[in-house]
Amino acid sequence: MRIIFAGTPVFAATALDALLNAGHEIILVLTQPDRPAGRGMKTAASAVKLFAQQQDLALLQPLTLKSAEIQTQLLALAADVMIVAAYGLILPETVLKIPRLGCLNIHASLLPRWRGAAPIQRAILAGDHETGITIMQMDAGLDTGAILLKRSIAITPDDTTQSLHDKLGLLGAQSVVEALVLLQQGKLVSTVQDETLACYAAKIKKTEAEIDWQQSAEQIDRVVRTFNPNPGAYTYFRDIILKIWQAKVVAGRAAGKPGEIISVDREGITVACGSNMLQVEIVQKPGGKKLSSTDFLTGNNLQPGENFSVVKHSTSKHD
Repeated sequence: MRIIFAGTPVFAATALDALLNAGHEIILVLTQPDRPAGRGMKTAASAVKLFAQQQDLALLQPLTLKSAEIQTQLLALAADVMIVAAYGLILPETVLKIPRLGCLNIHASLLPRWRGAAPIQRAILAGDHETGITIMQMDAGLDTGAILLKRSIAITPDDTTQSLHDKLGLLGAQSVVEALVLLQQGKLVSTVQDETLACYAAKIKKTEAEIDWQQSAEQIDRVVRTFNPNPGAYTYFRDIILKIWQAKVVAGRAAGKPGEIISVDREGITVACGSNMLQVEIVQKPGGKKLSSTDFLTGNNLQPGENFSVVKHSTSKHD
């Protein structure tokens, strides 16, 4: 099929690779303009741009798809379909109508659950046991179009946003290739979304990564996994921000108050929570490396009875 592909991050590049391997003709790649990224804020190309250049594919990086000029260019390509994956730009209704078979979106949730910008993080944070990929016929709404194909996977107890993102990237690539086969065979069935089951995956805020020790250990564990790799769950200890990258729930009633360190040993730093306890396994101080609790304790003499606390936003800084 003659495909226009629109996407930006690694999630999208994985799908683009799969489409090429499946023998489809990628007549144009759209991706976001280069933007400052990383600690040095140096201008960086998107994963999709880098891959498209490696494959010598036609590439455009428009600031918007609303201009008559870009829409004329797209129309002239006579595309069969546009595949959209984490592109980051709004597609005007005029653009949605340009390809012969419309625009298909690879969405990282089981729609109508978790429409919006952060479906992977919201699924983990909510304690969902399952998520997946939806191939959707795009319309003018936000992830409201008809469902063409769904494929699900389990969310494991140790999944982080990074690990789940990687699994969904592969599943998304497989799913869109499968959807196009069915589309060509005339076997793709369109299902209207059930609005009563819809919920919105709002964009993640950095403040959500702050640990509230009054919550259950299970919920705090979900916070740790949700904000790995970005921005990292954090707490306040001895006048510094301490990021917590890995932890596990320890069942049982703690003698201390929420946030109080109950024990310190080779297994980790065990902290009282609103219910049950959390064993902290990997931590990071500002400007430092990620360390196992054992290595961290070598240079930091933590004692039972000390407390992790709420971050003082007005006076603290963190990465």
